[in-house]
Amino acid sequence: MATRAATAGRPPGRNLTHDLLDRLGRQIVMGMYDQAVFPTEAELAKQHGVSRSVTREAVKMLTAKGLLSARPRQGTVVRPATAWSLFDPDVLAWLMERRFSLDTLRHFNELRIAIEPEAAALAARFATPADLDAICLGWNRMAAAETGTDDPLAADIAFHLAILAGSQNPFYRQFRDIVAAALRTSIRVTNRVAGRTASLADHAAVRDTILAGDAAAARTAMRALIDEVIALIDATGNDAERPT
Repeated sequence: MATRAATAGRPPGRNLTHDLLDRLGRQIVMGMYDQAVFPTEAELAKQHGVSRSVTREAVKMLTAKGLLSARPRQGTVVRPATAWSLFDPDVLAWLMERRFSLDTLRHFNELRIAIEPEAAALAARFATPADLDAICLGWNRMAAAETGTDDPLAADIAFHLAILAGSQNPFYRQFRDIVAAALRTSIRVTNRVAGRTASLADHAAVRDTILAGDAAAARTAMRALIDEVIALIDATGNDAERPT
């Protein structure tokens, strides 16, 4: 209902543009154009039944995300994956949905190690009472999910995002969309590998050290939590299996 309400106020052209953006972005990341020429705007408009203006805007957005570039006398071409904006939430989501690589998942969790332990330490020092309430609420939702009264994935994400916000650092807060998008895949895969949902005790250790204002302990607890995820990934091996 909330999603429907949020999109109801958008101009129809904007909905069409984002639908086309999502469709083309997925196709590019899935490799549809690895051995094929990317269509012209006129061809895209005809293929997808949209106007040239909608197509042009979607192509501009894909260009801004690093997936496409326009070259004189060559038209629009797909750029190599090394040029893609990996911090863009859409690009990250598309990457996580293609034929899955545990290497990609490991790379993301290595990034988490560089971000979340320090965010937890900062939250222990600077979180406001409202921030602490949000962190506790996230953990409470995880506990509720164990009894089937909340969604395990949404609750786990809420906990981690509350810690980013509690850091009171605007740069860490900018990782919100990235962390949310990637955790949707990371948590599903690691939960499946472990045969259980996220450890409430490990998350409680992070929560409690933040509440206690112990920055060093909060950093260590969060690092231990992510280290366990990486250990699960390493134990699984890179079988290139797509998550379900």
